[in-house]
Amino acid sequence: MKRVLEWIDEGTALCRSALGDLDAPSLLPGWSRRHVAAHLSLNAEALGNLVEWARTGEERPMYPSAAVRNADIEAGTSRSADELRSWFDTSSAGLNASMATLTDVQWQAAVRTAQGVPVPATKIPWMRSREVLIHAVDLGTGVTFADLPPDFLEALCEDIRTQRGDVPEVRGPLPELAAYLSGRPYADVVTPDGTPAVSLPPWL
Repeated sequence: MKRVLEWIDEGTALCRSALGDLDAPSLLPGWSRRHVAAHLSLNAEALGNLVEWARTGEERPMYPSAAVRNADIEAGTSRSADELRSWFDTSSAGLNASMATLTDVQWQAAVRTAQGVPVPATKIPWMRSREVLIHAVDLGTGVTFADLPPDFLEALCEDIRTQRGDVPEVRGPLPELAAYLSGRPYADVVTPDGTPAVSLPPWL
C-alpha cells in the first residue's frame, strides 16, 4: 500500500506540472488537456465515493451513470484554467485525506468499480495511481512511459494482461510494453517471432 500511495503522489505531481497550459490538445483523441484535467478531478471525487462506501457501508457508486460522467467531464472543460487547477488540487488532496481515515477493517470492505466489478477497497489507491500516472503521459507535455516508475510499469502490465482478453504474447522494453498494452503509441514491441505487434484499442 505504501508504495502505491507514493505512485499516486508522483503521478499527481506530474499531472499538476502539466496543467500550466490547458489550452492545448492532449494525446487522447478528441480530448483537450482541459478534458483530461476535468476527468482527473472527477475521478478523485468518484474514488472518494468508494472510500466513503468502505468507511460507512452505505453504497456510493463512483458515478450515477457513464452518460453523467461524460457530461460532467465536458461541462468541466468550460471552467477557467485557474478553476481547473484548483479543482485538481482540491479533489486530489481530498481523496488522499479520506483514504487516510480508513481502518484496516474498512480497507477490506467490498466496493464496485465504475464498470460494476466488485473489488476490495484496497484497490482504490491502485485505481488512482493508474489514472494519474497514465494520464500524466496523455496530457502531452513530454512525459513518456519511460519517465514512470519501473515497478509501477510492471504492476500495470500485469494488471492489464489480467483484465484485457485481447492481449497477444509480445516482447519489448518495459515502458514500450506498458504503452502498447494500454493502447498508447509505442515502439519496438514484437511477437515472439519478431513480427511487429498489432496495435490494441485504448484502455483506461
